[in-house]
Amino acid sequence: MRNLFSSESSSDAKGAGGNRVPRHSSGWKELLKHLSTQESLRVLDIGPTSSTNINYITSLGHSIYMANLVEEAAKPEWIIPAEGDKPAGFDVEGFLKSNLNFSGRMFDVVILWDTADYLPEPLLAPVFVRIHEVLQPGGLMLAFFHAAPDAEASFNRYHLTETDVIEMQRAGNYPLLNVYSNRKIENMLSGFSNFRFFLAKDSLREVIITR
Repeated sequence: MRNLFSSESSSDAKGAGGNRVPRHSSGWKELLKHLSTQESLRVLDIGPTSSTNINYITSLGHSIYMANLVEEAAKPEWIIPAEGDKPAGFDVEGFLKSNLNFSGRMFDVVILWDTADYLPEPLLAPVFVRIHEVLQPGGLMLAFFHAAPDAEASFNRYHLTETDVIEMQRAGNYPLLNVYSNRKIENMLSGFSNFRFFLAKDSLREVIITR
């Protein structure tokens, strides 16, 4: 199991660093209301580790667990070489076992950020299935999705604040692999009971999903 319970951000991620850029987030505003009125929730933050997020979530009385799937998925060790007529593939089962195995823990809140847009296609459906398995019934997930292809899009670390603003900070040079329509996003989330899209002025869609 990798990147869980980590309290500091990775310092060797390629292309990491830079200033924090503030961004209004309607999705975070809604999720913050939930976090502020509940006690002792388990939160799963799927993205580049932020000590700011760890400190803030724990200050609210909740526990937080981290998983940086994009950095892990980019490692060559998960590629299954081509053999004969069989093309190269991705070791989905091994990846999930190593990076999304929570030893029976269930979560009340998941923050996915824009992770899905940077994952190889074979991982998409299995990752959402695994999140569905570990999210409590009635639990909430906040996810971001890019609205349009952008060759200049940077892979960001997102830092939470006590307001409706989140802070974005470049966290690497990983390429944007996927851009999904609203219909495609709805299909990927079909196993969940409800989802709500939020309009944004920039290129990110925000969705609050209920298990």
